[in-house]
Amino acid sequence: MSARSLALLSLLLAGCITAADQGYPIATDAAPAAIGPYSQAMRVGDVLWLSGQIGLDPRSGELVRGGVGAETRRCLESCSAVLEAAGLSLRNVVRAQVFLADIRDYAAMNEVYAEFFDEPFPARAAVAVAGLPLGARVEIVLTAVVRD
Repeated sequence: MSARSLALLSLLLAGCITAADQGYPIATDAAPAAIGPYSQAMRVGDVLWLSGQIGLDPRSGELVRGGVGAETRRCLESCSAVLEAAGLSLRNVVRAQVFLADIRDYAAMNEVYAEFFDEPFPARAAVAVAGLPLGARVEIVLTAVVRD
């Protein structure tokens, strides 16, 4: 990450600037439309902040069937589409946050997740939550950077 990107990130996190001041939204029809007042992603400098994706089919707007594995696959396909709309790929991801409605789904999620990422793997946290939008079993949030 460039020195400028680190400086912008520090200012953003400190609340000195807002994404509206220095960033712009990323959107694609290849991922589900936002189901609330948010963008699919915001780019600030060399950092792309993706909103959480659940396993929604972008055409039907319905949760995919097949359990947490199918939902994880759809989440990461949607994330990939948003990254592509920004000119990036999963190779640019530096951090992933995975939210599971049931921690017992961890192994099934992890099996599919591993198909999408190569070494060096992004930093990651995976936690269980009380519930997710639309009854989803998994939600994934990514942060990516433009690499020199």
